[in-house]
Amino acid sequence: MIVSSNIIQDLASRFGGGSVEPQSTADDVPTFWTPKEKVREVLEYLKTGVEGPYRMLYDLTAIDERTRRKRHGQPESDFTVVYHLLSFDRNEDLRVKVALKGESPSIPTATGIWSSANWYERELWDMFGVRAEGHPNLRRILMPPTWEGHPLRKDHPARRTEMERYTLPLEKEVKEEAALGFVPREWGIYRTEENGTEFMFLNMGPHHPGTHGIFRIILELDGEEIVNAFPDIGYHHRGAEKMGERQTWHTYIPYTDRIDYLAGPLNNFPYVLAVERLAGIEVPERARVARVMLAELFRIASHLVWYGTFAQDLGQLTPVFLTFNDRERAYSIIEAIAGFRMHPAWFRVGGVQSDLPRGWDRLVREFIEYLPPRLMEYEKLIMENAIVRARTKGIGRLTLEQAIDWGVTGPNLRACGIEWDFRKKRPYSGYEQFEFEIPIAHEGDSYARASVRVEEMRQSLRIMEQCLENMPPGPFKSDHPLATPPRKERTMRDIETLIGHFLSVSWGPVVPAGEAAAGTEAAKGNNTYYLVSDGDTSSYRTRIRTPSFPHLQALPLMCKGFEIADLIAILGSIDFVMGDVDR
Repeated sequence: MIVSSNIIQDLASRFGGGSVEPQSTADDVPTFWTPKEKVREVLEYLKTGVEGPYRMLYDLTAIDERTRRKRHGQPESDFTVVYHLLSFDRNEDLRVKVALKGESPSIPTATGIWSSANWYERELWDMFGVRAEGHPNLRRILMPPTWEGHPLRKDHPARRTEMERYTLPLEKEVKEEAALGFVPREWGIYRTEENGTEFMFLNMGPHHPGTHGIFRIILELDGEEIVNAFPDIGYHHRGAEKMGERQTWHTYIPYTDRIDYLAGPLNNFPYVLAVERLAGIEVPERARVARVMLAELFRIASHLVWYGTFAQDLGQLTPVFLTFNDRERAYSIIEAIAGFRMHPAWFRVGGVQSDLPRGWDRLVREFIEYLPPRLMEYEKLIMENAIVRARTKGIGRLTLEQAIDWGVTGPNLRACGIEWDFRKKRPYSGYEQFEFEIPIAHEGDSYARASVRVEEMRQSLRIMEQCLENMPPGPFKSDHPLATPPRKERTMRDIETLIGHFLSVSWGPVVPAGEAAAGTEAAKGNNTYYLVSDGDTSSYRTRIRTPSFPHLQALPLMCKGFEIADLIAILGSIDFVMGDVDR
C-alpha cells in the first residue's frame, strides 16, 4: 500500500492553485473544488497519472445549493457536482467538487474515463437536471420518460399532498404505454446481419422471476445468443433520498431498512455512522459490538436468501425451502432482540434502541451451532452439483480491471481476485478486534461469485461467536445530548432541561452544519451514506451509494456472447435487490 501523500498539494502543484481549492469536512476525506473547465483533465490524471491512482469512480451525485445557508468558505454555486473516487493502492477516498451556476447547468462527461459514469450521469440529469455534455445516451433512468421536473431539486415537491391529484385518462395512458416501448434507434442500434435481417429483440421483465424484482432488460439476440443487453431500472424507485431530506435525523432510520430490504441493519449502519461523524458522537463499546453481531446475522440471512434463489434460478427447487427455513431461525433471534423481524430499525444514532434481552446469548449460541452442518449440506447439494457447475463456471466472467472500471464492490469484486473488504481495510465499529478471513476467488465468473458468498457465511458465524463470547458490559447508547434526551430526573429540576427534552423528542437533534460520508461492507457490496447538514433537524442532502446500482450497470458486459439461460445464472450470481438499485 502506498503511504498517502497530500494528494491535494500534488494536484495544486500540477494544475495550479486556482484549479484546486481544498475544503475541510467532518469525515476528513480529502476534498477539493476544481473548475468545470478543468474537471475532466483532473479526473483523467487522478485515474491514470497519479502515483497510487484512483481507479474507481465510487459515486457521482449533486447538491442543489440554492436554499442552503451555511456554506462558509465554499465557492458560490446553484448546484454542486460531487465525484467520489477510490484508490485501492492508497486505501483512500477523494472527493472532487465542481460548482455550477444557472437553471440548466452542464458538465463534461466522464464516460470516457470510467465506464460506470454512464448511469451516474444519467441519474445526475434525471434527478437534478445537470447535463453531462458528450454522454452517449443521456436519458432518464429512475423516473418515467414522461416525468416533468427533476425530483431532487429543492423546488420539486417532496410529498404526494404537495402535488396535483393523479388521474389517468385514456389519452395519457396510451402516451405512457408508448413511452415505455423500446425503439432500437433511440439507443443507437442500427446493425443488421450480413444477409440483411435484423437481430431479434426480447423484452424480459419487469416481472420475470429471474429478475429478482421489478426489473426489465431488453435483449438483442442472434438466435439464442445475446448480442447486447439494455437494462431498464426505476420501476421500484420510491424517492428514498428525497425522504431523507424531509425526515428528521432519527425518524429516517426506518426508511434505510427498506433500501436493501433483505439486510435492514446493514443499511442502518452507514447512515448512523455518518450522522455520528457529523455530530461528533462516540458510541459505547457494548453498542458497537451488538451492532456488529446483528449486522453479521443479517449478512447470513441475506446470503441464505441469495443461496436458495440462486439454486432455484438454476433449476433446483429443494434448496430454497431449506435456506428460507434457516433464515426464519435467524429472524427469531432478531425478533427477540429488536421486536421486529425483517426491518428491525434497531440501530440508533449513538448506539442501539435497547439493551440485549435476557436469553439472547442462548439463542445466538444455538444458531452458531446449528448452521455449519447445514452449510456443508448445501455445499454438497448446490456447489458440488455437476449441473450447477456447468451452468456457472466460465459464465459472466469479469476481470479485475473491468470490475473496478464498472464500480463493482463486495463479494462480486472479491471474486475477481482482490482481498478488499471495508471491515478489514477500514475497520468501523470495532471490526479490527475480530479475527476472520476475507474469502476471495480469482475466476470472476458466476461460480466464483457464489463460492465467495458461501464462505462469507462461515466467516460471519466466526464474528458472531466472538461477539457472543466477548460482549462487553456497559451502556447500549451514548449519553451525548444529540443522541439521548436528558434523564427524567434531570428534566424535573429545571425548565430549561425540560424544554430541551421536549425539543429533542419532538423535533429531533440539530446536527452541526457540515458534511460526512460513512461506508460499510454490506451484504451486496460497499454501501455509503453521504450526508450534508445545514445545521438543522433534518439532512440537507442525503445521498445513498448502493452496491447493486453499479452491479446491474455491468450486466451487458457480463452477458454479451452468452445465451438467455446463461443470463439467468448471471443475474442470480450478482445478488441484487431492486430497492438497492432504485432507492
